Amino acid sequence: MSDLRDATGLRSICRAYTEVQFEYEPATETVWGYMNQRGNPCFNLGLLKDLRAFGGELTANSGHVEFEGAMHKVNYYVAGSRVPRVYNLGGDLALFLLLIRSRDRDALVHYARLCIDNIHARVQNYFCPSLTTISLVQGDALGGGFETALSSDVIVAEESAMMGLPEILFNLFPGMGAYSLLARRMGSRAAEELILSGKVLPAAKLHEMGIVDVLAKDGEGESAAQAWIAKNSRKRSGFQGLMRVRKEVFPVTRVELDAIVEIWVDTAMRLEERDLNMMGWLLRAQMRRMEAGEAARNAPSSERLAVAN
Repeated sequence: MSDLRDATGLRSICRAYTEVQFEYEPATETVWGYMNQRGNPCFNLGLLKDLRAFGGELTANSGHVEFEGAMHKVNYYVAGSRVPRVYNLGGDLALFLLLIRSRDRDALVHYARLCIDNIHARVQNYFCPSLTTISLVQGDALGGGFETALSSDVIVAEESAMMGLPEILFNLFPGMGAYSLLARRMGSRAAEELILSGKVLPAAKLHEMGIVDVLAKDGEGESAAQAWIAKNSRKRSGFQGLMRVRKEVFPVTRVELDAIVEIWVDTAMRLEERDLNMMGWLLRAQMRRMEAGEAARNAPSSERLAVAN
């Protein structure tokens, strides 16, 4: 177990999975969860299962986490990413292509339900009324990555982060909660326009639209999340009560999400070859981007400086 120093005190790893690492900060009773996928930073099956396993622990333990041999309360759960310039690129396009072309509807439904297992649990604050969820977006959040960011009570995003729902580019729509979550924040007409546009927007624009709650300078997202926690700690109970009211007035139920998933799968199974080719093109673009980023990270410092200049 390694220790990390930050602005509020000591933070240590409380749980480490293959695709995500969780750290606990006793001073603020905050869990920081960082996605760190191997390969393409999308919602692969391993990441979905890791996130659900930890979320299931929070629910089973009534909002407590095991840390240094004892159970500790969790007031805040911040979801972020350790992949440079990427929060999450969304659904596993390689898996989508495989399942659609093989006509394996059942497997596609299974994948989609794993996604909404996580989305719904987070929307419901892991069924812990005293827990606040925060999305810390320090890179691109596309498709399912944007949906996951939207599932939190609060979104903190750095200025260079880009977010959007590009699924319409391959004749599909985001089916794991985007419509429900966006409509709750900006109304159904605006949500439809954003989804149908396929636009990927900067965090500053989404802040103007009321989707991003806290806009941070690049490199200061984590500090901004810490500052928000510190500022709101004295009114935490009132804020959590207001979030519960929001969810009563604008509920996102599991029944609704399940019904949307069925529509999404039906739509996916009707995609034509030109649509699948576009999906494949986007997948290859993602892979090229990650390969370039990995090459840059592994280059000698002199080469990195030359590129930067």
